[in-house]
Amino acid sequence: MKRIFASLIVFLAAVSFTFAAGGQQQQQQKQSGPAAGGGTITFKLAMVDNEKTPYFKGATKIADEVSKATNGRIKIDIAPGGALGGERDTLELAINGDLDIATAANSVCTNFIPEMSILDQAYLWTNANQAHAAVDGKIGDLIQAKANGLGVHVLGYMESGFRNVFSVKPIKAMEDFRGVKIRTMQNQYHMAAFEAFGAMPTPMAAGEQFTALQQGAINAAENAVSNCWNNGFYEITKNITWTNHAFVYILIVMSDKAWKKIPSDLVQPFLDAVKRGYEAERQYLIEENDGAVVKLKNAGVTFYDINVQDLQAAYQAAAKAKGFKFDPAWEAAVQDVQKSVK
Repeated sequence: MKRIFASLIVFLAAVSFTFAAGGQQQQQQKQSGPAAGGGTITFKLAMVDNEKTPYFKGATKIADEVSKATNGRIKIDIAPGGALGGERDTLELAINGDLDIATAANSVCTNFIPEMSILDQAYLWTNANQAHAAVDGKIGDLIQAKANGLGVHVLGYMESGFRNVFSVKPIKAMEDFRGVKIRTMQNQYHMAAFEAFGAMPTPMAAGEQFTALQQGAINAAENAVSNCWNNGFYEITKNITWTNHAFVYILIVMSDKAWKKIPSDLVQPFLDAVKRGYEAERQYLIEENDGAVVKLKNAGVTFYDINVQDLQAAYQAAAKAKGFKFDPAWEAAVQDVQKSVK
């Protein structure tokens, strides 16, 4: 009887150890994350742009590069077409840790980082090299410092680049803007620019533009040239003017919660891969715009050059009159780029 009792005690002790060890192993797996156990980490990336755009193509390139660089240990699933909400909505989700990666234009990001409004100014950069040098350098550092306070990480910058004007009537000189009702973003600096040109800026949602053009509620719009083709605006706006009045970035923002899931040995390969992806998007945009010019000309659209110096001077006078002020450190960083990069 004593032998049976002793055997039972040994058996129960062994079972207890097995369960304890199993529980401890499960807890360790929870703490170390899936990649530590050889699994795959999957991040969700949200964007408002559809699958036909260079922005979606760029996001796909980012996902491909990340998968290759991490040997499949990190994957990115893309939710295009605003499936998870607008840019501000998804940016808030990332800040709250409820979305892994959001993409948003710099003007949207100013709702959370007010100092970034300096990038909304008209005629801030004379070329793309300056625009890239700014966010790849000191301006990018200033943005990241503010992003850290929000609990997010800026992984890089895609872009929709310089914006130009699509209009019902030809605009060849600044006086041709007089009385033109042009759709703009809800952005005080963009609106101030077109007011300075003599136009009547009319902020509205992007999805409302085509109908507004058809009905005559507006008679001009502005965006990247490829946008005129992709959205069919050329059916109504048979004129495009090379104003290059503003440059728009699309920030790639990751939540801190998602960031902490990246194993230390994959952080740099991950960042390098994202960079290759967003730099590819910049080239895709150039190709898309160049191709759109050919298509638009074949569709009967006429392109016009304009004296940009006149437009720039008009905006600067308006900005001074309105008292636009920016953080001194950010102003100094902008001026450094303007002086050093040609």
